[in-house]
Parts: sequence; structure tokens; C-alpha cells
Amino acid sequence: MKKTFLLLLLSVFINTISAQQKAAYILYNSKGKKVSYKKMIRVLSEKDIVLFGEFHNNPISHWLELSVAKDCGGLRDLVLGAEMFEQDNQQALDLYLQGKINDKEFDSSVRLWKNYNTDYAPLVKYARERKLSFAASNIPRRYAAIVAKGGFEALDTIPLEQKAWIAPLPIAYDPELPGYKKIKEMLPGHGGDNLPKAQAIKDATMAHFILQYFKPGSLFIHYNGAYHSENYEGIVWYLKKQQPGLKYATITTVSQKDISSLSAENKYKADFIICVDQEMTTTY
Repeated sequence: MKKTFLLLLLSVFINTISAQQKAAYILYNSKGKKVSYKKMIRVLSEKDIVLFGEFHNNPISHWLELSVAKDCGGLRDLVLGAEMFEQDNQQALDLYLQGKINDKEFDSSVRLWKNYNTDYAPLVKYARERKLSFAASNIPRRYAAIVAKGGFEALDTIPLEQKAWIAPLPIAYDPELPGYKKIKEMLPGHGGDNLPKAQAIKDATMAHFILQYFKPGSLFIHYNGAYHSENYEGIVWYLKKQQPGLKYATITTVSQKDISSLSAENKYKADFIICVDQEMTTTY
């Protein structure tokens, strides 16, 4: 009896200590049920393509991006790709991955995001070490800007050889998709119908190059801003339109004041939802 009481007391003590620890994030499935990291990796490793939606300045997103790549890479052959690299920089990225140019030469020949060294360099260096392909999937920013000003037809003015850096034109486009409608509503008077079109040309181009670099039998992990893939829209919409038979999974990042349960508004945004404490430090 005394032994049973002591065991019960120990259990209460351990649970109390555990409850006092403040979690930086909690993983949920689409329905808002807590899920283990191990289970997520098991599910992801059975897919063809995974879209990892991040907050660009969130360290939890970036830490988990590298962790997911390493852990899935232990189970499957990988191909990586990212919004943070534009397709006209693919050649320089390939040279760096092949060890033909050094870090300094790479930095001077590629348009790197300001948080590259802290947040994306670990992924690129992991790909380099493992000799993985890495797709620079995004449209050159200047062409997205052209669409934001003049619509899709403005792309007719760019040289033919440079259209190779963009999804084949004309692209499919559904202005009624909630994500595109929301962009227009959030910024009324700033670009009108062309602003969501600029988002769409990015989504279509990323989907195009994901499929270009996808290798049957391998797992492709793509890193992008959460808005590009959450609610199974954006990139996911274009992927499924072109290759509905592939197995897809999505991860997204959300932020809440209380992460002990997933809020209703954050449910169903992705297959796996990284719920981060809103007080988490940002990288910029």
C-alpha cells in the first residue's frame, strides 16, 4: 500500500513539473488533435511531395525545416526546393551544391534573402553535404512585379529565353479561390485584380519547378511562406491540377497566445500545424 502511494505521489510530482514547463510550440493535425513529431515524420516519409509553410522570421519554423529534412532523409531519398531562391539563380545554386564555387562566390552571384545565413544556409549546406538536388523554384521577383502592375499579359513583353524561368503561359487562374480573394480584400486599391495574379504566378511557377525537379521514388520537400500553401490552395492547387495522382502533404505555421489547444480559425489549414507561442523571438 505504501509503495502504491509513493508511486502515485511520484506520478503527480512528475506531471506537475511537466505542466510547469512552457512549450515553444505544439504540433497538431488538421483537426486540432495533438500529434507527435515522430508520427509526423512517419506520415511525411510516405508522401511524394511535402509543402512546408513557414513564417519567414520564425526560428521554430527554420529549426523544424532542417530537422524534418534530416529525419525524412534518413528514410527516403530527398529532393529539396524553396521559394527563397529564384529560378534564374538555379545555375549558381547548382554550382555551389556541386562544390564548384565557394560561399563568397555564391553570396555574390545569387540574390539571397537577408536572413539567408541564419535561416536557409543550413538547409542548403545539408543538401550540399548529401549531394541533393535543390530547386530554385520561385519566379524572378521582377517578373512578379510586372504582373502586379500589368497583369499576366505583361509577361508577353519579356524575352522568350527568360520565360523559361516562369511557369508555362498562359497559367490557369481562379480568382475565386479564397486566398486570392483575401489578398485583394486586405489591400484594396493597391493593384486591384493584378495583386492576387502576382501571387498566382509565384504559386504556379513554384508548382511547375517542383514537378520539374521531382524524382519518382524520392520525397520532395519544398519550403515556402505559409500563405503559399495553407488551406491546400496556392502551390497545392497548381500541383494537384497538374499531377493529381501524387501523394501530397502540407505543414503550416501559426501563432497563438495560448498554444495548449488549436484555435478554430487555425484548424484545417494543413495536414500538420506548428502552433508557436506568439511571444517567440523572431529572426528579424
